[in-house]
Amino acid sequence: MTSELHVPKGTTADVNYVLDIDPKRAGWTHSSLRIVELAPGGTHTFTTGDSEWIVLPLTGACTVRVENEEFHLSGRQSVFASVTDFAYAPRDARAQIASGAGGRFALAGAKCERQLPARYGPAPEVPVEQRGSGTCLRHVRNFASADAFDCDKLIAVEVITPGGNWSSYPPHKHDEHRPGEEAELEEIYYFEIDGPNGFGYQRVFPSREGGSDVLTEVRSGDAVLVPDGWHGPSIAQPGHDMYYLNVMAGPGETREWRICFHPDHAESTGGYR
Repeated sequence: MTSELHVPKGTTADVNYVLDIDPKRAGWTHSSLRIVELAPGGTHTFTTGDSEWIVLPLTGACTVRVENEEFHLSGRQSVFASVTDFAYAPRDARAQIASGAGGRFALAGAKCERQLPARYGPAPEVPVEQRGSGTCLRHVRNFASADAFDCDKLIAVEVITPGGNWSSYPPHKHDEHRPGEEAELEEIYYFEIDGPNGFGYQRVFPSREGGSDVLTEVRSGDAVLVPDGWHGPSIAQPGHDMYYLNVMAGPGETREWRICFHPDHAESTGGYR
């Protein structure tokens, strides 16, 4: 199995980020994810370059400055506590994150072409839905889904899977451009597990000869890369809720999330994501 698809906590850390996955590290073209930790009173400044970015508080509050715009994010106590507000930073801009009390903040990014305006995303406007039922029930926060918030290429959502449940199920893929049926999207899963010593499992298996193949245990701070292939289920340890942040982008002219279910599991009642 291709173990390089599993990115354990700390393995991409540098002086700026505790997790830093860019297209070069992932071996693809579009999707990026960074996690920055700020001490009380800390700041982090970055240039957006050829990518658009969403600053998403994982824990704590912050102020995001993008050129002459300033956005105050109330944030949250943890990813399990609530939905959060967020800020959008366009390509070819300079941005700064500042946090009085400190915190941990995700930067979800995608290479893009259009320079859209910097904007604030209010928490009450984030669509939240329950998908599946029984042991496949999970809660999806569509803060930057294709139909919820305007970006050029970036698609990003959060999922909370109750302990013992399966999500990202039935297995599905989005690695081919088939107009009206499937969109080609690179995807990053970033995980946090509620409670000490909690863990989960993530499966990715080939949709083509020589394709991506991994079954791995994941813990808080880990990531899994999905360049291609069927992915799912994501399985939460009983007694420990599992959070993951999905970051997706691809080469399609239209920003859309179109997926194909695995034919052996397509009749499952679990729903998707």
